[in-house]
Amino acid sequence: MIDYRDPTALNPFAIADQTFELTVTIPDPERLDRWLTANVKELSRNRVQKLIDWEYVQINGQLCTNKKEAVQAGDRIHLTIPEPRPLELTAEDIPLDILYEDEHLIILNKPAGLVVHPAPGNMSGTLVNAVLAYCGDQLLGIGGVQRPGIVHRLDKDTTGAIVVAKTDLAHSALQAQMKAKTARREYLGVVYGAPKAESGTIDAPLGRHPVDRKKNAVVPLEKGRTAITHWQVEERLGNFSLLRFRLETGRTHQIRVHSTHVGHPIVGDPTYGAGRDVGVNLPGQALHAQRLELRHPATGEQVVAIAPLPQHFLKLLAVLRSRAL
Repeated sequence: MIDYRDPTALNPFAIADQTFELTVTIPDPERLDRWLTANVKELSRNRVQKLIDWEYVQINGQLCTNKKEAVQAGDRIHLTIPEPRPLELTAEDIPLDILYEDEHLIILNKPAGLVVHPAPGNMSGTLVNAVLAYCGDQLLGIGGVQRPGIVHRLDKDTTGAIVVAKTDLAHSALQAQMKAKTARREYLGVVYGAPKAESGTIDAPLGRHPVDRKKNAVVPLEKGRTAITHWQVEERLGNFSLLRFRLETGRTHQIRVHSTHVGHPIVGDPTYGAGRDVGVNLPGQALHAQRLELRHPATGEQVVAIAPLPQHFLKLLAVLRSRAL
C-alpha cells in the first residue's frame, strides 16, 4: 500500500487535488484537529490528523504539524487534500453479488472460498481485488489511498453479508458503529448436537491457541480479549441444529471457537470442527452471515441487508431435514 505523500515534491501543496481556505469564527480556542473535523465534513478525524502530520495544513500562512495547536477567532486555515494515489494491487474482474450500494458504501454477499483482504502469499483473487475493479474511481480514498475500506471481515469459507466503505468518512463512521456495537450482525450456522436450552450467551475470552499458533482458543482473560456470542435455536434437526448467532464482539473465528467450546462445533469446520462426514460436499464451515444492520454513515437511516443462503447450505439443511423425519 502506498501513502499519498510525494517525497519528491518541493512544495507539498503542488500535488493538491482540493484546497480549503477557512476562517475560524468560534469565540474560544479549540484544537486544530477537532476544529477541522467539525468544519470539513468530508474528512474523518483520523484523516485530518494525518494531513496535519504530513504538512498539508497552514495557519495564517505558516505550516502547522501540531494537531493540538489551538486555533482562535480570526485564524485563517489553509487545508490541502491531495489526490488519492492508487493501491499497489491489481483490480480483478471477479463477479460480485451486490445486496446494497450507493456512493458511500457497498454491501456484498460473499461466497465461500473468497478471501477478503490480500496478504503475503495471497495478493490476488480477493474481495479487495474484486471491489477495486468494480468500483474504480468511485473509491474516493481511505487514508489517502484509493482502496476499499474494509470495515469487518469474514473467514475465507464463511459466506454472507459484508460491508465495504467507499470513502474515508464512511469507513470511519462504520468502524465506530462496530466498536460501539450499534451495528448488528447475525449469522446462521449448522452445528453438531442439540443444545438443551433454546437460547443462551457464550462469554469466553479468546486468544491464540497455546500450542497451534494458527488457531484461536478460549483462554484466561489476561491472555486474551473479551468475546461474547449470543445464540438461539432456529431449527432442531435430529442430531444437528440450525442456530442463529449474534455477535456482540468481533474476534477472529469467534463463532467457530465458541461453538466448539460449548460442545457444538460448526458442521464442516476444518479447523475447529468434529471432522465427521455429513453426506454433503461442503466448501468449509456451514456458517453464513445472513443479516447486517447498520446506520447509514451519511444519512443516519437504518440499512438492513439480508444475504440469501448459498446452495451448499440449503442442500445441507434439506439432507438433515430428511434424516430428522
